[in-house]
Amino acid sequence: MMNNENERDAKVSGLVGSNTNTTIINNNKFPLSFWEVTVASSVVLGFIIGLLGVYLTMPSSDYSFLKLPRSLEDLQILRENLESYTSDYTAQVLVGYCIVYIFMQTFMIPGTVFMSLLAGSLFGVFRGVALVVFTATAGASSCYFLSKMIGRPLVFSLWPDKLNFFQAQVAKRRERLLNYMLFLRLTPTLPNTFINVASPIVDVPYHIFFFGTLIGLIPAAYVTVKAGIALGELQSIGDLYDFNSIATLFLIGIVSITPTLVTKEKSP
Repeated sequence: MMNNENERDAKVSGLVGSNTNTTIINNNKFPLSFWEVTVASSVVLGFIIGLLGVYLTMPSSDYSFLKLPRSLEDLQILRENLESYTSDYTAQVLVGYCIVYIFMQTFMIPGTVFMSLLAGSLFGVFRGVALVVFTATAGASSCYFLSKMIGRPLVFSLWPDKLNFFQAQVAKRRERLLNYMLFLRLTPTLPNTFINVASPIVDVPYHIFFFGTLIGLIPAAYVTVKAGIALGELQSIGDLYDFNSIATLFLIGIVSITPTLVTKEKSP
């Protein structure tokens, strides 16, 4: 009798759990609520005000060339026009660059690779890498916290399968989570935009997310920024990552995740 009751309770619990999960997914579909739209709009407004402040401190001129680059040709035109301003209005160019890059990272706008190339072309390797790593980390952090507040519907709607995979991997590697985050940043296992928006949903602590991003983005940033110095020689974005570059990034990634694998094998 007791066994039958326990079996019945287990079945009921399973059904309740299943229904609960279904309810969660169904309740987290688009569109965003009024509160969520308000938060996102406020962040956008903040970026616009920052860019407006930069614009008002620049001299009167024709700025029709200012647009987000979508091709190497657009990037070369932007570089040629910004070079003269970089020497005379360095602070404004730097602030404007940071605002645009962080905005693109926050709202997952494609094209940050062109911004990384531009950093190398305008500021050189070392300053360019520092600038790209800073803005990429700041933008990823901004996306992390924005997603923590309003991102759950977006993640459930766009990437349910990837989210399940990511959540399972994070749960398995909780003890060596920093190594796993470094591996993800160094290799194209998961898109960076997905990592930014999904990490708070699967309970990746911010300090792990921050250091994994800050350190993990350095190798790829170096490759891209260095290529930006010879911008005129690039024929396509595919030229950025040759076999040696990709192999090096994967090797570093494998080294970073090795402690996680060793720990897993030693576990009883």
